[in-house]
Amino acid sequence: MTFRWLCGVLRVRGKTDLFLVFLFAAGFAALPVFALLPSLWGFAAASAVTYAVDEVLHTRAPAFVRRLAALQLTRTMRFAVRTVMLLALADRMDAPGAVLVAALAVFSVHLGLVILYTAVHHAIRRRRVLPVVVRNLDMSGAGIPQSPPALLYRRFLRKLLHLDLPAHAGLLTALAAGAWQPAGIGFAVTAGLAVAAVAALLGQLRRARRMPPDDEVIAELNRQLAGYRPEVALYFSFASVSRDFMYQVNMWIETLEQLDRRPLIILRERASFRYLGRTSIPVVCVPKADDVAQLELPELRVVLYPGNAGKNVHMLRVAEAKHVFIGHGDSDKLASSNRVSKVYDEIWVAGRAGRDRYQRVRHAISDSAIVEVGRPQLSSIRLHADHVPGPVPTVLYAPTWEGWSDDDCHTSLIPMGVALVERLLAENVRVLYKPHPLTGKRSRAAAEADRAVRELLRADNERRDARDAQEAEAVIAAARPRLAEIQARLGELSGRLTGDDAQQLRDARVPAGDGEAEWHELRAEWHRLFWESRGPVRHQVIIRQLPTLYACFDQADMLISDVSSVVADFVASLKPYVLTNANDLPDQDFRAAYTTAGGAYLLDRDCTRLPEILRSVREPAHDPMAPERRVLKEYVLGPDRPTSMERFNTAVNALAEKATAEQAERLAEGEEQRVVVGA
Repeated sequence: MTFRWLCGVLRVRGKTDLFLVFLFAAGFAALPVFALLPSLWGFAAASAVTYAVDEVLHTRAPAFVRRLAALQLTRTMRFAVRTVMLLALADRMDAPGAVLVAALAVFSVHLGLVILYTAVHHAIRRRRVLPVVVRNLDMSGAGIPQSPPALLYRRFLRKLLHLDLPAHAGLLTALAAGAWQPAGIGFAVTAGLAVAAVAALLGQLRRARRMPPDDEVIAELNRQLAGYRPEVALYFSFASVSRDFMYQVNMWIETLEQLDRRPLIILRERASFRYLGRTSIPVVCVPKADDVAQLELPELRVVLYPGNAGKNVHMLRVAEAKHVFIGHGDSDKLASSNRVSKVYDEIWVAGRAGRDRYQRVRHAISDSAIVEVGRPQLSSIRLHADHVPGPVPTVLYAPTWEGWSDDDCHTSLIPMGVALVERLLAENVRVLYKPHPLTGKRSRAAAEADRAVRELLRADNERRDARDAQEAEAVIAAARPRLAEIQARLGELSGRLTGDDAQQLRDARVPAGDGEAEWHELRAEWHRLFWESRGPVRHQVIIRQLPTLYACFDQADMLISDVSSVVADFVASLKPYVLTNANDLPDQDFRAAYTTAGGAYLLDRDCTRLPEILRSVREPAHDPMAPERRVLKEYVLGPDRPTSMERFNTAVNALAEKATAEQAERLAEGEEQRVVVGA
């Protein structure tokens, strides 16, 4: 418990990171001690430790580094502490006054140049902030200058502060040798490099002043949009956007790419743009509402919204288009039948269950505004009949997150997650643990339960691998280079560009159209290698984009989850699934409250039903909920024929034609009024 508490307080992930934190603290604590003794070699060793561990922690434990910054122990402050301690050491070792004065002058100049460099860097960065960021449109005509070299521009503070190393090394060498020439050389190198860096960046500032005005950039974007003529737009905004929310957009990309009409993706936050998945669809990120109003989209007929957000109103003003809420999953949560949805022309749901869910919102949503389109994303999920079980049952535990407040807390992780995983391990099953991306972001209790579950799975993996641990690690290590190679190539094929937003806009081009087949082949190979290298019995904690949620579906014999869209999607596989009933409601009441509970096994808070539930996996003939799942699948997700993609495409075409007809009527009425006024 103490270990987990320390990891939580210090924002580190495990024993290695915790050891590095203690080593880091010990190194800084030793600096004043060795400076005052004085002990030259002790100080040199402690200083080297602080330099090295500081860099490692930036990579391994960025959350800990951010915690230090919040306590005003920033990187600059840490460098200043080392410098002050070095000057104290030199004074205690009776260094000549001239050397001390020179050292103080050089370090002061170095710090001043760091401040000047930072000011120039910020000036360049401000000038390079443009009103839009674009992907998959040719923006070469915008006249955006090349970004500064990465050596000068990226992670500049780390590089600049490290220019004090020659001065530090020179002074320490001089103190050891009793000759002061090394100190002079080190001082000269530090000062010279700092001056050269500032001069080089000032030259880049002159180039940044040639950035085009915002109006010209938007005008060039409108010229490109006029050539592309988008008819359907996916519009996404989220106030606290990060990579954790981008699944709401990424899940719709392949569906949009298969539409008959030309699609466009419009994002509102720059952070979301960085986490967009691979697509050939033009993408426009427009952070400001005034700039959204300047987009010229005369042929836009349908706007799709995967989420409810305040910034949606900036697009809802477009009267020529029809506005549709498509959501990002078919869930029984109240948020999936929000009264706010009344602002849209239509609401598209997967099946009859979605329509019935909106009927609960009385006098708000018209039944005629609801259209059943299925879930096109689920076409790749392997059916229960095609699943090949492994040597031990595989259970996917995918709890939802804690919500924005305790009133919204639907997660089983806090009240029963740790006990559930302990019982699963006692039942000798393989656990795939995939928490919601936002788990622990608001609730400390959820974060602690998440860490406890991960530790249980790690310890059980060690127990299972006790006999052949080296062989298991060797297999994983052998697959790691190829997995990394595939991920690097997938990154190239994704269309993501390097550099700041202005550089990405400058380099934006219309995609060549090739690479799609390679993309799918590489993703399939990555998943195959990953699961083969991990073996059929090791537990896995899935927190990255790969493996995907649906790949985890294909591996699992059973899902255990909370009320969420994950359950509705898993229904497509027809495999057994479990809903957690943490409040121990009577089964009848729970099933009446949640549609997806109709085909689920219900698990009580103490998990006493778990052994009996697992019989449906161990003894497939003993699966009393199988008929209920078949009925529920059509009710929740709609019929298999026509396919979801066909129904979704038909709905887009029908609504686009309706919007076109209404616009033609408005134009005809306007023309008639002008004729009457003219007469």
